[in-house]
Amino acid sequence: MKVSYSFLLIISVIISSCSSINIKKSEEQLVRIPYTSFLDNSDREYFLYLPKGYKESDKNWPILMFLHGNGERGNGKSELEYIQIHGPLYESWVQKRDLPFIIIAPQLHMFDLDKQGIDYITNRTTESIPKRLKTGTPNRPKPRFTYEKLNRIMNDTIPEARINFINKYGWNNVQEDLISMIDSTLKNYKADDKRVYLTGLSFGGYGTWHTASKYPNKFAAINPIVGFAFPNLIKSIAEKKIPIWNIAGGKDKAVPSEYFYSGINKLKEFGHHKVRLTIHEDTDHIETWRRVYAGQDIYDWLLSQSK
Repeated sequence: MKVSYSFLLIISVIISSCSSINIKKSEEQLVRIPYTSFLDNSDREYFLYLPKGYKESDKNWPILMFLHGNGERGNGKSELEYIQIHGPLYESWVQKRDLPFIIIAPQLHMFDLDKQGIDYITNRTTESIPKRLKTGTPNRPKPRFTYEKLNRIMNDTIPEARINFINKYGWNNVQEDLISMIDSTLKNYKADDKRVYLTGLSFGGYGTWHTASKYPNKFAAINPIVGFAFPNLIKSIAEKKIPIWNIAGGKDKAVPSEYFYSGINKLKEFGHHKVRLTIHEDTDHIETWRRVYAGQDIYDWLLSQSK
């Protein structure tokens, strides 16, 4: 039987059209998930980001939990959007980057820090929250340049007062909430339990260390940024040999890079060597995490890790 060239051409066009339809990804989504905090029984919400292509995909997606810094904490309701200012949620939702993770982004309780005269908390306004645009993306903040040379004293002894402050107001107080969010996501969404990652900046960097220390079986890799490990958190992390990429800023006055060495060295003492410590010598506290999350390296590294 002869088949005409015109017929074959029509079939080819139909197949091409169908292929074009099939490869179009569904749009990303950002939803609010309600929960009751184990800490104080308060009703709160957290953000859950579903990536492009999630809806039609039959694969299980990696989870990336993001813990924000001190300035973005709040009531988990009307103040929740402050956590869009920095980190993977800013990159994926505001800047519309195609990051292939289910992102869990909770908000830390205020713990009355708004009454203690901390300028970047008491004077913040909703105008600082970046908005997702219908078309295009907003301009990124201009890079911060620090010309001052720090008087670097290589003393890696972490002040006890700093440890006490972080423990009193930090993510360590809500770790049951965090693990419940991960477990709920694994149960209710197409998520991969072998690729659960944890990242955080500043207070969230400390929270990353704390949470991984208490629940070392949960995570395939962690990425604390401008937050160092307390020595008492190291043993359980080292025993499970969780891959770590810790990042500091060389011009960071808030969290000096010399404090990072004691935790990293302790990990090596316990025989854990899947550890990176990167110091961006030219960046301060804020510019360090802006650079890291705006780049691609950390996301590629996380995706390469699996339990």
